[in-house]
Amino acid sequence: MSPAAQAESTRQLILQGLDGRHVVLVGLMGAGKTAMGRVIASRLGLPFIDSDDEIEAASTMTIPELFENYGEGEFRDLERRVIARLLGERQRVISLGGGAFMSAETREAIAAHGFSLWIDADLDLLFSRVSRKPGRPLLQNRDPKGTLARLMEQRYPVYGKADLRVKSEELSRDAMAGKMIEAMADHFVAAEKQNA
Repeated sequence: MSPAAQAESTRQLILQGLDGRHVVLVGLMGAGKTAMGRVIASRLGLPFIDSDDEIEAASTMTIPELFENYGEGEFRDLERRVIARLLGERQRVISLGGGAFMSAETREAIAAHGFSLWIDADLDLLFSRVSRKPGRPLLQNRDPKGTLARLMEQRYPVYGKADLRVKSEELSRDAMAGKMIEAMADHFVAAEKQNA
């Protein structure tokens, strides 16, 4: 089978396994949800959307401005509502903000309308990525690496409830997206065999 035919076969297998559900990427800031989401969406022939972009559009404020003006609680409430709206729309690949999956209500909505994929990255990889990109409200303090470590402790057990976990590595975007697509395909093949 040619590489193009193999890619199309994998794409069809994943779309069949999704059965109209969204691919929802979860993980901490810096895990690569947006970068990987764009590549995966392109390979699957689905639209891509970043929930943070949608939150900013709905509020006409940036995420840091929302945190500063309204606090994390109000931000999380808006985030939950925006994600619920996105999950009710047409199938796509959705990148969630790092804290969104912590909401039990959001996890239930994703379970009903999506397939959650956790991009699991270690502390050093995350910190090397987020330190290059300013404007992360939760890291605006004297010990951003320590804060990131604490977020990992709090969030990773909850992220572990995702349908699938893929370990992030220092790979090119294409290679990492390929690894994630392969993991999804393997997941759906295994699920099909289990149901047979």
